[in-house]
Amino acid sequence: MKLHARGLAAGLCLGAVLGASAQAADKPPVKIGILTDMSGTYAAMGGAGSVAAAQLAIDDCLAAECKGMKIELVSADNQNKADVGAARAREWFDRDGVTAIADLTNSAVALAVQGIAREKNKVVMFSGPATTALTNKDCSPVGFHWMFDTYSQSAGGAKATVRSGGKSWFFITVDYAFGHSLEADTAKAVRALGGTVAGSVRHPLNAPDFASYLLQAQSSKAQVVALANGGQDTVNAVKQAREFGIVAGGQRLVSLLIFLSDLRALGLENAQGLSYVDGFYWDYDDATRQWSSRFEKAFRGLKPTMTQAGVYSSVLHYLRAVAATGSTDGKTVADKMRELPIKDPIMRNASIRPDGRVIHDMYLYEVKKPGESKGGWDYSKLVATIPAAEAFQPLADSTCPLVKK
Repeated sequence: MKLHARGLAAGLCLGAVLGASAQAADKPPVKIGILTDMSGTYAAMGGAGSVAAAQLAIDDCLAAECKGMKIELVSADNQNKADVGAARAREWFDRDGVTAIADLTNSAVALAVQGIAREKNKVVMFSGPATTALTNKDCSPVGFHWMFDTYSQSAGGAKATVRSGGKSWFFITVDYAFGHSLEADTAKAVRALGGTVAGSVRHPLNAPDFASYLLQAQSSKAQVVALANGGQDTVNAVKQAREFGIVAGGQRLVSLLIFLSDLRALGLENAQGLSYVDGFYWDYDDATRQWSSRFEKAFRGLKPTMTQAGVYSSVLHYLRAVAATGSTDGKTVADKMRELPIKDPIMRNASIRPDGRVIHDMYLYEVKKPGESKGGWDYSKLVATIPAAEAFQPLADSTCPLVKK
């Protein structure tokens, strides 16, 4: 009797193992590439932190829907150069078996990789770049713009600023696709709200000296000096704007895209009073605090930026779609990604539109004064929630060929 029981138990155990193995065998191996800025202007908001976020997503899926799957993670520095990013993407797809790419950080790189991923039928997920072209004329059935874009950054910021008296604007803009798009979207929003644009000036990526640009902004007499740049460029511009007395002289300084890493680099003394729009803040609620604590332990004691949080969310959703379909075929997985609900600690009221735009709530924050902070990473206070339906370009206005008019 005992032998029979032992044999039955062993058989059940072996059956469970074989069943799990068969289930895993039904799911193809996955290889995810994080193509990001590892050493330049956007390294702090993406970079190695994006790789850490992707690994957290992999770990979470392996503990649930992806149990038993073989998932590999690779990463590379795109150097903020479209040709470098495009070459690496082709190499990954053609030679290395990469099934999806995430992050990207740079709009020019993103646009180049979007075309390659479309050609190769591979999923690509953008959390770092901001140009709205990714879900307009350059949209793709296998491309997803995950976290923010120039429309989301301009809509909330422009409304709040114009309505509080900032009617005339001057732009200091980084001179490539991201900056051009951010300035254009914000200027359009300002004019629609009854404001005016007094002028603009463009600077190269990685500009160390903003003196001449700030002097032009002061001379314009505009009520608002808007920074249409990001990363280290924003940090440099804000610090020098304080030195030039932009705010002390009565002008309002607005950053159209700033990350938690930038606020840390600036410090509250320099950043206090800045208003900005964000899609993720570590201290929003219990779920964001718990996930951010995990990230902090996994990555150098740092809290995650919006980009890094977006990498986690996008990679986790992609893996769930692969697990659900048992396929890494780009179109098959992309279709399932649009079908599955987005459920994670990052997004609120999220869904994916036909143009690949992931819509979700966005938030207007204001940087605290030093005396308001409770210490550590306590940088910002929530001013308003921008509902998902209002935060992004209306689908009716999209020029994406995938959108049926």
